[in-house]
Amino acid sequence: MGRTLVLAFALLAAMTAAAGELLVGNKSADTVWRLSLEDGARHAEIATGAAPHEIAVAPDGRTAVVTNYGHQAPGNSLTVIGRDAAQVRTFDLGTHARPHGVRYMPDGRRLLVTTEGSGSLLMLDAATGAVERAIDIGDGVGHMVALSRGGDVAYVSKIRAGSVVRIDLATGETLERPAGAGAEGIEVAPDGSVWVTNREADTVTVHDPHSLAIRATLESAGFPIRVAFTADGRHALVTNARAATLSVFDVASHGPVATVALAEAGRDYRQTLLGEAALPIGVIADPRRPRVYVAISGGNEVAVVDTARWDVVDRWSTGNEPDALAIMPPAVD
Repeated sequence: MGRTLVLAFALLAAMTAAAGELLVGNKSADTVWRLSLEDGARHAEIATGAAPHEIAVAPDGRTAVVTNYGHQAPGNSLTVIGRDAAQVRTFDLGTHARPHGVRYMPDGRRLLVTTEGSGSLLMLDAATGAVERAIDIGDGVGHMVALSRGGDVAYVSKIRAGSVVRIDLATGETLERPAGAGAEGIEVAPDGSVWVTNREADTVTVHDPHSLAIRATLESAGFPIRVAFTADGRHALVTNARAATLSVFDVASHGPVATVALAEAGRDYRQTLLGEAALPIGVIADPRRPRVYVAISGGNEVAVVDTARWDVVDRWSTGNEPDALAIMPPAVD
């Protein structure tokens, strides 16, 4: 019987590695859940620091980093998670409080982290957590960070300032231009343009990657809060927190493609910053399946959206107040 159990667990581990996992940051529970990308089954629950807000996965897929933003008391740490659920470390950021946005550099050897408490974009050694550089991005609540396709330029959204900042990572030179009121979500499109969700303006602005001039302004009603792109680069995905919808745009034409209702009619949702609401926030596209995953913060679940039908086809349970999402790809020997 013992040998049979060992073989069963080995088979389960192999199946998990082959399928990949969805990482879900549960802000109120101070945990990250690892869910099967096949069916949403929970593989592990990992304790983090207070209020995990964003997650980045290393280019080699072996490590994930979580920003611990803090609840009432400001957080100042990162949780580092390996493929083995027991492989957990903490990086202390010292005086750089309220870490939020996080990205790995393309070589996987450095991390970029926004810290609202110090108004900085930090460049860290990914192996040790040592701060190599702290680039001052000024007041205005620098929140999320995105990287250019080549990895030589970072872009930071600033909520209170309603702006976007371009940072040359070689020189540290910065350029700041308006986006829209409540600029929060930010991502770089396949063509290099910078997309920003402006939650208070109910718009998405598309910016030139060099000058940050606005190329297009798209309407996305209901507190647009995050933006991501499908794996094929054809569609932009915008979560609208107040409206509880997912807006889908054609990247090339900037035209609307679909609006996906994310809340279930007649359902009771928990209390959130927007009242008793579904409150969708994090969104990510599956690179291997025709699916998009959306964190439904007020429902303690992930909505699974079919990209052929643009409809919710499943709902997976999470911990309390899911927000950040990331995908850990299948293990490669």
